[in-house]
Amino acid sequence: MRSADSARAPGALPIVLIPGLLATPRLYAEQIPALWRLGPVTVAVHTLDDSLAAIAGRILATAPARFALAGLSMGGYLSLEILRQAPERVVRLALLDTSARPDAPEQSEQRRELMDLARRGRLDEVTEQLYPRLVHARRRSDAALREVVRRMAREVGAEAFIRQQAAIIGRPDSRPTLAAILCPTLVLVGDGDLLTPPERAEEIAAGIAGAQLRVVADSGHLSTLEQPQAVTEALLGFFTDS
Repeated sequence: MRSADSARAPGALPIVLIPGLLATPRLYAEQIPALWRLGPVTVAVHTLDDSLAAIAGRILATAPARFALAGLSMGGYLSLEILRQAPERVVRLALLDTSARPDAPEQSEQRRELMDLARRGRLDEVTEQLYPRLVHARRRSDAALREVVRRMAREVGAEAFIRQQAAIIGRPDSRPTLAAILCPTLVLVGDGDLLTPPERAEEIAAGIAGAQLRVVADSGHLSTLEQPQAVTEALLGFFTDS
């Protein structure tokens, strides 16, 4: 794990952030400075194992004893796995642009095709294929955002991407376990998210007692990058809500 300065006053809230598929701490670049004021911020490493259970176990092995947790997309799948493994350690949960459903067969087949491209040294092609589905329709020509996505993918690398996709393909159906989540929960989604659309967020929020649902305007799947201020304000408000 990579940590921000952990020197905080007693009672500070440790926060663990989990990036999505092919994403690095850059995914939360705009949120970390604001969240850092609440307590130590850690961005989890999610590239070393090929199953959600193993990745979550690795995150828990180095996480604080109790912490607030936020994950986007694959980070959300991992957050739900962490809640299955160690629910008593998570004090607040933010699920961003994610789904509680398992992979559909057609989704898994598409993932395997992308994995094959990566094995053949064509990771940049993977990024180019994914980008139009990752962002709001208005940002498909955003060269700067495309470059951030491309840079994160290169930092993750092909081998780790293949492990991540294997973990996502093998993820369980989290819908039956949503009711067991007892900590305060925020479910956030971009209104133009094509990969995990608002109805997936609504499904999660409906399954967790007392969950808050926030739909971010003019955003696709990468809400933390596309609408950073709105997401930061939502997280700050949620993590400081007593």
